[in-house]
Amino acid sequence: MHSAKKNKRITSWHLIGAQLATFRKAARMTQAALADRCCVGEDTIASIEQGRRPLQADFAARLDELFDTKGVLQVAVSKVPQKERFPAFVQDYVEYEQEAVTLLWYENQVVPGLLQTEEYIRFVFSCLYPPLEEDEREEWVAGRLDRQKLLERKPRPMLHFVLEESILRSELGDPVMLRDQIRHLHRCMELPFLGLQIMPMKVSKHAGLAGPMVLLETPDHDHLAYVDSQLTGYLYDDPDDVSVLQQKYGMLRSQALSVERSARLLDELLGET
Repeated sequence: MHSAKKNKRITSWHLIGAQLATFRKAARMTQAALADRCCVGEDTIASIEQGRRPLQADFAARLDELFDTKGVLQVAVSKVPQKERFPAFVQDYVEYEQEAVTLLWYENQVVPGLLQTEEYIRFVFSCLYPPLEEDEREEWVAGRLDRQKLLERKPRPMLHFVLEESILRSELGDPVMLRDQIRHLHRCMELPFLGLQIMPMKVSKHAGLAGPMVLLETPDHDHLAYVDSQLTGYLYDDPDDVSVLQQKYGMLRSQALSVERSARLLDELLGET
């Protein structure tokens, strides 16, 4: 299967990792010795030095103190561009997302990220395993909120979402949080450039059983598809692959409730009928 993932590039995390390796070697310490000194795994140090794992702010502070590097690592971490704070395999997609002229999104487990409230975002990230450290989780929350500025961008993108009714009837988390999230979705439906349809729980056939997907059109009118999975995500640009997913999405739209009926369902869930 063809993937549009870009060639490996040098990121801020690679440069920070190289700095750390330089400081460690100047202190005549092995990766194993540094890991032991900081009570972390040797693989953690190796991953940070290779740029595969972000250096967290609190750990940067500890390392600056250990190597007497006058806050160099802390400053470097604070200057990392927001888009690079996402997991590496998501970064390319986020760049395309923020420039998209059209974006179509199907979700079957959670509310689409662009439409999540801050409380809902924080809850979703709290469910990740292995668990995120608190500062890392807050960085991810801030990153997702930053992505939502797409809804305020001009020129406006054309957005459409299909999400499962079961997401809105879930008993996960706080009921008040879910109610606020549903109310937020209702407000989003009032945006003239955004469409939202709900896939009912009682449906005889379903085109999206293979899972979530995002389809987008770039300013150059290229068509891409992004499919996320447990450990990685794939950005496809092969016309044949994208066409298959576009057909699936088209069928999902025909199987879902209309925009008007979807709005009425949100009213029912809010008890406002």
